[in-house]
Amino acid sequence: MHSDWLPQAEDIEFFQSEGYWIGPQLIDAQQLALLREHMDQVFEGTFETGRPPWRGYWTPSHGNGLRKTDNAHWADRALGDLAVDARIGEIAARLMGTSSIRLWHDQLLYKPGQGPDANTAKVGWHQDYHYWQCALEPTLLTAWVAFDDVDLANGCMQFLPKSHRWGLLPVGNFFDQETETQMTAIHQDHPEAKPVPVILKAGQVSFHHCLTFHGSGPNTTSGPRRSLAIHLMTDATRYCPGTESDGHMNVELLHPRPGQRFSGPEFPLVFMDPS
Repeated sequence: MHSDWLPQAEDIEFFQSEGYWIGPQLIDAQQLALLREHMDQVFEGTFETGRPPWRGYWTPSHGNGLRKTDNAHWADRALGDLAVDARIGEIAARLMGTSSIRLWHDQLLYKPGQGPDANTAKVGWHQDYHYWQCALEPTLLTAWVAFDDVDLANGCMQFLPKSHRWGLLPVGNFFDQETETQMTAIHQDHPEAKPVPVILKAGQVSFHHCLTFHGSGPNTTSGPRRSLAIHLMTDATRYCPGTESDGHMNVELLHPRPGQRFSGPEFPLVFMDPS
């Protein structure tokens, strides 16, 4: 007997082939309302746990562009519960073909809509593993939870199918607003690359491999585009020293030895197969 929200064999095959999978609507309207409320509290600087997110988190002094707050789960229990949702962890384990999944970190994301002061920021084409080379192998993936309905109009994510098979490329930057120039560079080696928009209902979750190229366009609507990106890893993810991501917060948190697994209280176990 299986739960209808779990990926089946054909879904796992699709993820392994294409580098992403559009998952089910896991979060109901009541929980979404709570999450949006607690998202606002974090942005207002109200941290119910007493612990702030990772330093450099968004504050009003950063302006009205894209808001990105790392490890919001430290600061807020509702967001923290979502970051370690066992259903999301079990889906991730199935997609990655592993028995256990840990939290790498989360990112609270708010893309403002158009308005007199709004900056409809894009997210440049990038591979998450570019920023996570402190992990010895690309054994990570992301579950992206939509807090609002998302489509091209409000800047939904877009994936380049099969790009997780290309290896780590020098092209790619989360903050680069010149997305057309980026795509031109990608097409030099991969002319077949064609973006696929990730259209989701609020409460729905998408999954993508850490080598899958993705980005997003501007939010041209009047309302915000809100989400939580839950970055996950297999329990076998190990530290690789001497890379350009040696300054990543997770290296600072663990102070690992070469080859040491990322584990412990800062990397909570999200799912473990009881069998």
